[in-house]
Amino acid sequence: MSAERVTALYNEEFRAPGSGLPKVAQYVKEFPTLAPWHGEYLARPLFVAERELRAFADDLQQLVDMIFSLPDRMFGGDLDAFRSVLGIDNGRWEAIRRFGDPLPPYYGRADMYHDGTSFKLLETNLGSESGGWALASEMSKAAMEVDAFAEFARANRLAYVHPIHAVVESLRRFGARVAPDREPVVAVLEWRDGLKDYGELWLNFQSALRSAGLDILLAEVPDVHERGGALYLGDTQIDVVYRAFVPDQIAEEPDGWELAAPLLRAHQSGRTLTWTPLSSNVFANKACMALLSDPRRRRAFSGDECRLIDRVLPWTRLLDAEVLKTDTGLVDTCIERREQLILKVNGKGGGVGVVVGWETDDAAWRRAIRELAAEGCVVQQRVVPRTEIVVDPVTGETGAWQAAYGMFYTPQGCAGAYAKVVPAGSGGIISVAAHAEARSAAVFHQSELPAWGEVPAVGEPSTATAK
Repeated sequence: MSAERVTALYNEEFRAPGSGLPKVAQYVKEFPTLAPWHGEYLARPLFVAERELRAFADDLQQLVDMIFSLPDRMFGGDLDAFRSVLGIDNGRWEAIRRFGDPLPPYYGRADMYHDGTSFKLLETNLGSESGGWALASEMSKAAMEVDAFAEFARANRLAYVHPIHAVVESLRRFGARVAPDREPVVAVLEWRDGLKDYGELWLNFQSALRSAGLDILLAEVPDVHERGGALYLGDTQIDVVYRAFVPDQIAEEPDGWELAAPLLRAHQSGRTLTWTPLSSNVFANKACMALLSDPRRRRAFSGDECRLIDRVLPWTRLLDAEVLKTDTGLVDTCIERREQLILKVNGKGGGVGVVVGWETDDAAWRRAIRELAAEGCVVQQRVVPRTEIVVDPVTGETGAWQAAYGMFYTPQGCAGAYAKVVPAGSGGIISVAAHAEARSAAVFHQSELPAWGEVPAVGEPSTATAK
């Protein structure tokens, strides 16, 4: 059965007199581990075919491995040449180099759209600063505690992978290097004043991790100090720093290195570990996708790898000051195809610095190409997300929404998914931070193959408490 058919069945049951499905969103909103987060939720979960998630997860892992290999494949192992093409300046590069660890672990959240045929990758978001893990976990967990949804899930073989359980496994394995016989002490570290902006999300993360059996601390970089080669929060020694800051913050603030010095000393001593290293930001740079997509660099890849790239990645090209001067053909193509293209700054996320061609006039588009290329950006083919039909639980009216899916991944593989959704046609950027009507949504896959990852076993008795 297709995801569209599952959606149609769900909406039909949702409208039925006395149905308990309209209660799902409110139950999710009031779920204890989600209480710190004050965002809004879609009236229903989204449904995808397990085979599609499996296929995309396999492709994603291979594609990230290809990104990790880019310095060797294209630059003869010269990391300085590699970072120069990515537009990473000397300040950020110094922060990345001094913290060492040239290759990061496979850990992050890939953002993608489903175009009605398959998933297309938009960004890799490699690194521990990528959010949404707890939202994805607890939205799905909460939905399964509503009797009506649990019954629908069993009848239609719906399941999910719990991202937070994958986080716990990764942190325990990593922390065992310094705490082999006990639970590691883990602290999420935001930059100075970071908890003012992201505190709700990290409290949600903390609550979910504790619910899964791993206690963590929340703090900002100025709160910690180094003693004897280890990092401390008050009198508590930290085994693992769950990094929530980025190299830019060290490099761009006047006292950035002073604030980072205790972390650097502890990191270099090896008594306190950093999850994940700052090198994650190198390989999460959007220019890496342009290097994969550029036909002039295809000789670095096998035929199977090229087919994978074309299957998963939209047409993506690098724009920088050098390209503006030397590749007039590409620039002309970007100008001519404005309504099918989007500009994204290489080192920024969350929709920051994005310019949507189909929402921009010709003059503004030309100016954006010139200005963003000077900073370093990519231009990418527009992907139109498929429409998700949702019934409003209050009015009963049917609405059309579009989703940006986030797939979580750890060294052990795919770790589940969730979605951010906005009303169809309401803007080119699907982001909770950038869109007033944005909602978060759980994602369930319809099982077609033997159990995949950690999923609630279909057919088991429900632990539901909501009626």
